[in-house]
Amino acid sequence: MSTKGNIMKTYGRFDVIFDKGAGCRLYDTNGREYMDLVSGVAVNCLGHSSPVIAKALEEQAKKIVHISNYFYNSNAIELSEKLCAHSDHDAVFFCNSGTEAMECAIKVGRKYGKVKGGETKSTIIHMENSFHGRTIGALSVTGQYKYQKDYMPLMGGVQSVKMNDLEDIKNKMNEDVCAVIIEPIQGEGGINSASAEYLQCVRDLCDEYDALLIFDEIQCGIGRTGSLFAYKKFNVVPDVIAMAKGLGGGFPIGAVMTNPRASVLQPGDHGSTFGGNPLACAVSLAVINELVEGGVLAGVEEKSSYFKAKLNKLKSKYQFITEVKGMGLLLGIALDIDVKAFSNKCFEHKLLVATAGKDVIRLLPPLNITTAEIDEAVELLEVVLEEVSKEVSEETKSGM
Repeated sequence: MSTKGNIMKTYGRFDVIFDKGAGCRLYDTNGREYMDLVSGVAVNCLGHSSPVIAKALEEQAKKIVHISNYFYNSNAIELSEKLCAHSDHDAVFFCNSGTEAMECAIKVGRKYGKVKGGETKSTIIHMENSFHGRTIGALSVTGQYKYQKDYMPLMGGVQSVKMNDLEDIKNKMNEDVCAVIIEPIQGEGGINSASAEYLQCVRDLCDEYDALLIFDEIQCGIGRTGSLFAYKKFNVVPDVIAMAKGLGGGFPIGAVMTNPRASVLQPGDHGSTFGGNPLACAVSLAVINELVEGGVLAGVEEKSSYFKAKLNKLKSKYQFITEVKGMGLLLGIALDIDVKAFSNKCFEHKLLVATAGKDVIRLLPPLNITTAEIDEAVELLEVVLEEVSKEVSEETKSGM
């Protein structure tokens, strides 16, 4: 079997095949061990080969996997009730991914505008540097031209603003706006957090102009910040929340939650063949229960403080680290060197990290990572930093 097979070349992949994992560790087909701080890009919140997920899969697969949305299933009902019980929302639509969740959220915003203001209330405001997915709709509200350029023309009726710039959004908000979409913490864009003041301003503007506030919590939600939903860290309640990734702990599932104000969809307005199937919902229920009742969520903030303290020590030692950023276990290390080359060097040392934006290394460990595993990861990170530091020093000397 070749490394690449016949898979489309839609990703820049590392030349490795992983075939098993446990917790924070992955093992390739040659038996080599890697420390994984990517977690499937914030997906594997309980780590690899979680016994909680394995049990849920096995038990549910023996009962029923799929029945279609012509009928109810108890797992979807229970999961919807659990998500709403931990939030300020009262209705859930299930789908299969984050991009699908964003498509649903966009449709909710557009229909809300039509119900409230007719044909002209259709503008959607989104943030510069944001990332919401790769379908045409999600790309249209993604604030990064590099993802959009080859697929234009995209969906019209969108307007970008600078995140955390109060005057910019105040100047662009009007009666034709039906929704504002924002990631409380931009993940792919570089671990950039919106300020609580900014989010409250946007909330107030949405209320003033009768528009929906939509939070994309696909990456920053489901415990990643230290609370089950990221919005609770900012004390600003959105009308709509899009989620996925950690919601299934590795099994594909997405969801959109709405409050009564945003509950505008009626039968026939939207759908998903596989959305809310019994198997996906059984896994998600097991994940949520482990995060909340199992105590995983309660330990995130303490682990975050521990990890950030370690990273800040490295920052004080290596001048090319310009900032340690992020919240919970959604962390970033800003570097003034080539982050892609740095990521590749980490891979050579069996440490898996992700890049974010132009200058950030993204760290997304499982939420149940231990302090001992954090220590091990930091040790590997320092080995790479030391090598890079020597290379930077040699380049500086040769350029003098």
